[in-house]
Amino acid sequence: MTALWDQHIQQAISLRRELHKQPELTWQEVATAERIRQELTALNIPWEACAKHGTLGRLAQHKPGPHIALRGDMDALPIDEKSGMPWSSQSPGCMHACGHDGHTATLMAAAYWLKAHEEQLPGPVTLLFQPAEEGGHGALRMIEEGALKGIDVIYGWHNWPAIAFGQAVCPDGAVMAGNGTFRLTVTGQGGHSSQPEACQDPVLAASAIVVALQQIVSRRLPPQDATVLSVTSVDARSSPTVIPDTAVIEGGFRIAQPATRKVLSSLIEEISTATARAYGTQCQVEIFPRYDATINHPEPAANFRQQLESEFGEQVLSQSTPLPIMASEDFSYYLKEIPGAFALIGSDDGQLQHGRPCHNAQYDFNDALISRVTRVFSRLAGAPVPEQT
Repeated sequence: MTALWDQHIQQAISLRRELHKQPELTWQEVATAERIRQELTALNIPWEACAKHGTLGRLAQHKPGPHIALRGDMDALPIDEKSGMPWSSQSPGCMHACGHDGHTATLMAAAYWLKAHEEQLPGPVTLLFQPAEEGGHGALRMIEEGALKGIDVIYGWHNWPAIAFGQAVCPDGAVMAGNGTFRLTVTGQGGHSSQPEACQDPVLAASAIVVALQQIVSRRLPPQDATVLSVTSVDARSSPTVIPDTAVIEGGFRIAQPATRKVLSSLIEEISTATARAYGTQCQVEIFPRYDATINHPEPAANFRQQLESEFGEQVLSQSTPLPIMASEDFSYYLKEIPGAFALIGSDDGQLQHGRPCHNAQYDFNDALISRVTRVFSRLAGAPVPEQT
């Protein structure tokens, strides 16, 4: 059993590094999908396409037990890689900077192992290879095309460099925040910088709006509602002697509770438009909702924690990680439909690239997680796993 396990893990690590060299952006995962389907076909695992480049692998569909789904995402980010690893991206301006190559490879390692022990599985298992997590709402598209049909419970995970290797978080309730973005277009009347009194200055109004928005978290929302609002750009490009006609403010927000979204959106609009009027300008407010908070169901979360403890030991659950993590995940769509749980599993083992945050050009996925998380996934599916050596 151990020799077969080691073989599967080495195959998965090789696949991970292969995928890392050829990353593909959201909704462009053509070669990645083809590679996944080649592997599933070679394993004689029935599969079907879903959500364009997504793939559903099916195991033990005749078994009577609960139907388990395991999910791995596939897409990369528009970042120039600077990790210096031998398997660095060969696609300029595109990089697996969030570890989705590792998530895909881990799910494939589970496919190798579960196929070899298919007759021992208590119930059906569906492997969800999902495209377009990075802002593309890939999970929603998977659901719309029937990916969750017949499934009783779903599990997913994300590597997390801010947590030490060997530790994880998988709480009941919110594990990751919801998010959204906004664009505020402030329109005034431009003119010569020597005559500001003859203008309605959108730069001044935009500056006041940026400051005024900071009162939302500090003064307008309860401190118990974990919320982050960040202005990330102000674009009022002009020349040194010209007051422009418009200024555009962009930013984003994170929320722990779904109900906060409506309140926060209303406050952004109220404060922005009122402040703009006070400066003799107008403000068009556009708010773009992205993902809701990722909220675990208690029973699957407890099961996930039990398997994490079996793999990493009783001290696996991080006590120092504030929850919810204020990053966001489209796994939230699945958890709004059926029971399930999502874990953040630590990758920082002291090596520089494994401690770099996700979305950093020097980040690299920690391959040691492939074996450990495959063991967790296999246990969740009800398969035997070899003892740790």
